[in-house]
This record gives sequence, structure tokens and C-alpha cells, in this order.
Amino acid sequence: MREVFKDADNSMKESVAHFKNEIAKIRTGRASIAIFDGVRVDYYGVPTPIKQVATLTVVDANLIQIQPWDKSLIKSIEKAIIESDLGLNPSNDGKVIRVPIPPLTEERRKKFVKLVHELAEKARNAIRHFRREAIEKLKKKEKNKEISEDDLFRGKDEIQKIHDKYIAQINELLEKKEKELQEV
Repeated sequence: MREVFKDADNSMKESVAHFKNEIAKIRTGRASIAIFDGVRVDYYGVPTPIKQVATLTVVDANLIQIQPWDKSLIKSIEKAIIESDLGLNPSNDGKVIRVPIPPLTEERRKKFVKLVHELAEKARNAIRHFRREAIEKLKKKEKNKEISEDDLFRGKDEIQKIHDKYIAQINELLEKKEKELQEV
């Protein structure tokens, strides 16, 4: 039974980590290099994450500076940022790229809040799926007489506790991100 609990716990933990990663990419009104996680730069014909071709620095709350390791990539990096759906306008001086982070419009905030809620629901569904899988494994063990009926009920309770813990984490992350998006 411990193996079933451990598998469920690990799968649910990965779902929470994935959700956390996804919402980090959604920009708030403040500068954060995490918003560039999904941006890929054409590096000699290979789409490469921007963090692998440049140094990203948060200069202040409204400005990110990008210093490419290869100066010939400045145009490619600018193009990648403009083509991403971040709504940012980079500028360069031939050596570094500066990306001002404008405040979010009310419409954009609402769009991002809606997106965060959708991502949270996907994460919750994944966790529910793992709970169902774990309970099915326990039922199969009980059917094969590997565990008793009492063990099955105790196991279901344990799986539910694990499920509730990770659902609470997702709700907490959602609330925190929503608060960040609402700040002006």
C-alpha cells in the first residue's frame, strides 16, 4: 500500500510543480525573468530558450535587461520577444536589450486571471485523476486478496488526505497569483 501512496504523492507533487511553473510565466505588473521561460530564440536555426543565449537581469520593478553572449543575436532576441504573446516592446543599444514592463491594463489583468483559473482547474483535474488511479490500484489489491477491506478503507482515507493537501497548495498558489495580478 505504501507504494501506491508514494506514487500518488509523487504524481500529485509533479502536478503542483507544473502548475507553479506555468503561472510563473504569466506576467504581472512587476518585472520577472520567469515571463521569458516560454520565449525561444532562433539560435543558428535551433529554437533555444532565451536564458541559454543571454543573461537576464531585473534592473528595477519595471525594467528587464538582456545581455546576449553573442552580439549577433540581438535582433533574434528582440524578434522572439516581440512575436511572443507577452505584449512587450524591447529596445537595444547594440550591446544590451532593455525590456520595459508596462503596467497591465484592466482587460489584460482579467484575461490573465481567467487563464490562471483555467490552469488551476487543469492541475486540480490532474490531481483528481491520480487520486482515482490510486484508489483503483487499492481496489485491485483488495480484489486479489493482497489487502483486507479495512486496509482498503484506510488506504482510501490516506489517498484523500494526500489529494486534499495538494489541492490546497494549488488553491494557495492560485490565490497568491490572482492577488499579484490584481495589484496596480
